[in-house]
Amino acid sequence: MGGTKLRGHSDKVERAGAAGTRTVFSAAIVLSVLAVFGVFVVFQFVDTERQRDLRAWQVRMGIVADSRLGAVEEWLERQRAQVRDLADNASLQLYMTELSLAAGDPDLVTKEPAQRTYLRNLLTARAEVGGFTAPIHGPEIDANVSRQGVAGIALVDSDGRAIVATEAMPPLNDEHMAILSNAQGKAGVIDLYVGLGGQPTIGVYAPVFGVQSDRLPTQQIGMVVGLKEVPTELYPLLEQPGAIDETAEIILLRATETVVEYLSPLADGTSPMKREMALDTLDLAAAFAVNSPGGFGVMSDYRGTEVLTLSRANAAVPWVLMYKIDTAEALAETNARLGRLLTVLLLAIGAVAIALVAAWWQGTSRRATEAATRAEDMAKKFEEGRNFLQSVTESQPNAMTIIGSDGSYQWANREAWSSLGLTLDQVVGKPVATVIGPVPAKKITSVVDEVLDHGAPRVTTHTEDRAEKTHTFQSEFIPLPATEEASARVLVISQDVTPTLEEREKRERIMNQLISTLVRVVDRRDPHASNHSGRVAEVAKAIAEDMELGQVEVETVEIAGQLMNLGKILVPQDLLTRTGKLTEAELKQVRGSILTSAEMLEGVEFEGPVVETLRQLQEHWDGGGTPAGLKGEEILITGRIVAVANAFVAMVSSRSFRPGASFDDALERLLSLMGKDFDRRVVLALAHYLDNQGGRKAWAHYGDQPVEDS
Repeated sequence: MGGTKLRGHSDKVERAGAAGTRTVFSAAIVLSVLAVFGVFVVFQFVDTERQRDLRAWQVRMGIVADSRLGAVEEWLERQRAQVRDLADNASLQLYMTELSLAAGDPDLVTKEPAQRTYLRNLLTARAEVGGFTAPIHGPEIDANVSRQGVAGIALVDSDGRAIVATEAMPPLNDEHMAILSNAQGKAGVIDLYVGLGGQPTIGVYAPVFGVQSDRLPTQQIGMVVGLKEVPTELYPLLEQPGAIDETAEIILLRATETVVEYLSPLADGTSPMKREMALDTLDLAAAFAVNSPGGFGVMSDYRGTEVLTLSRANAAVPWVLMYKIDTAEALAETNARLGRLLTVLLLAIGAVAIALVAAWWQGTSRRATEAATRAEDMAKKFEEGRNFLQSVTESQPNAMTIIGSDGSYQWANREAWSSLGLTLDQVVGKPVATVIGPVPAKKITSVVDEVLDHGAPRVTTHTEDRAEKTHTFQSEFIPLPATEEASARVLVISQDVTPTLEEREKRERIMNQLISTLVRVVDRRDPHASNHSGRVAEVAKAIAEDMELGQVEVETVEIAGQLMNLGKILVPQDLLTRTGKLTEAELKQVRGSILTSAEMLEGVEFEGPVVETLRQLQEHWDGGGTPAGLKGEEILITGRIVAVANAFVAMVSSRSFRPGASFDDALERLLSLMGKDFDRRVVLALAHYLDNQGGRKAWAHYGDQPVEDS
């Protein structure tokens, strides 16, 4: 009997032990799933943050690359312009025409020695101005060794024979002759090669046509050819002004069938055109750059170092500009920040896991009669662990939720449920439509479905009505793959951008009201120029948008155009309304009102350089303007745009005392002043907008005679 009781008690102990083992095993599985899920979410979040920083670097590097490519393209255009201007010289064309008619016999050319001397002096002067000069290589004393030039300009006949050349012009080799032979009737560039002086050298050429010819390729009678060494002019253009990144490097590349050539000097001391690498080198940044111009990626450079790389192709020559920076430097701050975040989150998950394991392990040693108490304690500890993990995410200022494929909230941090005026229990496990309403929920769940279908993140903007107010949210949807324990879900990180948008709209509204008021004040004092400021702003904005400038630049030219005449409020009204001729002093006073406008606006905080734009409005491209005598790129692009817009509007607008000029006449006048008063690119952008973007129709009323202009 006692044995029977003992066996029964033993069976109970064994059954209790088996039940405890099953409980521990089941708890271990659940804990493992939660831990894996938590780790996955953490790593997914960290990777998303890293990709966001990479996108920011892509934008930053693109701006630098576009800037340097623009400088290189402008430099190439200046070289081509040098020989084009010579090829169009009337004296040069006359000499070549006579020589062509004389079948190449110089004795039959009128005053041939004098003409040849004049042309040599012309070429020499242009070579000095354009930099087509270099010291002549060779001994300084008479010897049997000839001195060799490495740069210069030459005038050659249709057979490629030099007719006139500068003193240091090197001879044209077979490759040069082949290029010129294939370029009948066309201007172009002789690509970089190692010249006689051992330096990278470039050539430019332009065809010469006879006097009164139709400029057909078959009517070419000669060519102007220029050669120059480029290190002192071209390579400094690759240095970004104000750059502080230690490992950043901008390199010019050129690809052949099998290799990529490094055309510019390298940071490791390698001279230009002295390094080549195979195009099929694994993950080579230069190979990626030439094969995918405009692309961005993480590659290895010529040193084998991992770098961020971005490239741009040159349209005029087969060069690719590559901008790269070591990832160790570029992402140092990102990696440190994400490393700290990853450590904190993983420690939190580990702490929760340890707490749960300890609780369950301790519970298995208790008697079966204490099972209910153990379960209650375990639930309490699990809740504490969940709350601890929740507290980690509550430090995030943005709302974070996880939405399942069934359209319900599976998890939410404090910012998410508190911003809705609800509790955690009122959100988690509830359908999105029940929590925020069917209309906004439909937009969110449709994006969730799309992200789950495509498996790719998405960023959207949506609005929600909360507390009788419409809020705007920017949300990032990140797919979380399905596991054995759960279906696919989407992590949603939302930021309320309503205050930012409201503040910006308020500032813009106040600024626009102030500007409109000031413009009306000026128009009342100067009825001859009524609507002038508004038209200048309209034209300047159209030019800036056609040139694809940024939002800040577009707003700057528009505001500067509207406020350019503000200084006229200090000019006596009789000067503004007088129809007769003004004295030089009076004209100076009226013109100086633009600088007065800049002084009056000095203390106003604009997003863009509005005040500097007004100060530079009367500067000229060639440096002949006022007040500082700035020239070329020294003048802000916004100043160059408003200057062209002001001149255009002044010419085409009708006044009571004179009609406005036609668009064609005004455009022809502006084209004639390119390179002198105005930037060529800005004038061409205006012409493009007039002819291709509807400018003529939109601005046709500028020429209407004002009803009252007194």
